[in-house]
This record gives sequence, structure tokens and C-alpha cells, in this order.
Amino acid sequence: MTLTDDALITAATNARKKAYAPYSDFKVGAALLDESGRIHTGQNVENAAYPNGICAEAAAIAMMVQQGGTKIIKIAVSGGFGSQLCTPCGGCRQRIREFATDDTPVLICDANSLQVDLTLGALLPYSFGPENLG
Repeated sequence: MTLTDDALITAATNARKKAYAPYSDFKVGAALLDESGRIHTGQNVENAAYPNGICAEAAAIAMMVQQGGTKIIKIAVSGGFGSQLCTPCGGCRQRIREFATDDTPVLICDANSLQVDLTLGALLPYSFGPENLG
């Protein structure tokens, strides 16, 4: 692991602590590194009308865009119960893909540490991205 990995994992686990998950108690935090070396974080925010919740990855991406970032260099996701992996949902994999490439590292963490280091291509093979639109 690199210092950047450690910083992303710490930021994601800290964001997880701020999650609003009163219905499921399934708290998730995300932290991403943009092309300028800035770290942006987000946490899930549930809603009594379940489809209106916000995923941690989507919140972090929105923060990146708001700050002028356009590319995800690396992302860490912290969540889950026990040793079960908390990978981004399908919708968030596509959201990440909008700003990342197949070789973008995705660090999957529990509440304390890295569980597995994957790439976006491993999570979303044969993906459709902006370059497919010409």
C-alpha cells in the first residue's frame, strides 16, 4: 500500500462514520483521488422513501465535480458487516466509470482496513463509457 492508499482508506472509513443509515444500519463511506491530487469524500444517506437514498460513491463523485475534478485516479469504499465485501453497487460502478478507466484502482475496505484491491475493469467488465459515444 502507498501513502495515498492509506489516506484514501482513512478518509473513506471516516466518511462511513458520518453515514445516515437509520433504516438499514448499513453505513458506507467513499473517498476518491482526483487528477489534481485532491481527496473527495461521501457517505450514504438513506431516506424513508427508499429509492431516494444516495450512495457514498455518488456523493463523493458529486463533491469532486463541484470542486472542478474531472477524473477519478483511485477510489476507496468502506462498508459492510464483518468480512463480507462491500463493493460499489451496479449504478455506482457506472457512475465511477463516467470519470475513470478500466485500470482505475478500487480499494474495498471494511470498517478498519483494506480487504481487496481491484480495478474498475474487474468490477465492470466490457463497460460502456464516454468514449463509446464518440
